[in-house]
Amino acid sequence: MHTPPPDGGRALDVGCGTGELAAHLAELGYQVDAVDFAPSAVRRAAVERAGAANVRWLYRDIEGDDLSGLSDDGYDLITLRLVYAFLKDRLRTLRTLADLLRPDGTLVVITPRAERTPADRRDIALDEHEIAQLTADWAGTAHQLAADDFAVLLLGGT
Repeated sequence: MHTPPPDGGRALDVGCGTGELAAHLAELGYQVDAVDFAPSAVRRAAVERAGAANVRWLYRDIEGDDLSGLSDDGYDLITLRLVYAFLKDRLRTLRTLADLLRPDGTLVVITPRAERTPADRRDIALDEHEIAQLTADWAGTAHQLAADDFAVLLLGGT
């Protein structure tokens, strides 16, 4: 499992929503860039988590916007919690994010498992074949954890 480096490290929370995970990562010692494509989510996170130290709340479309305003020296941890299924160009986006990882950095994808998701919500979940495709590019550095109705994928250095 990934733990923060001794200096605290840097984390990128993609699709931060209202900021629960970003605030938690900051509590663990990370300097966090929390991004979401919905301006209302970023505004709400900044208000609801105003006490969260070491978090930058940023409006960004991770698929379409210029990411040059993010950390110049990369991230130790990048998280996509309940976001992956909504990406339009999943593999290209993961490659872009992988380029933002520091050596030995970890990209974490948390996604609903199709077999544990009601049929009418299947579009937000991944099946085992889709999960295998997702991890294929990470030869030897992909680990899957099961967490109730979710797959937790650790990609890269762990």
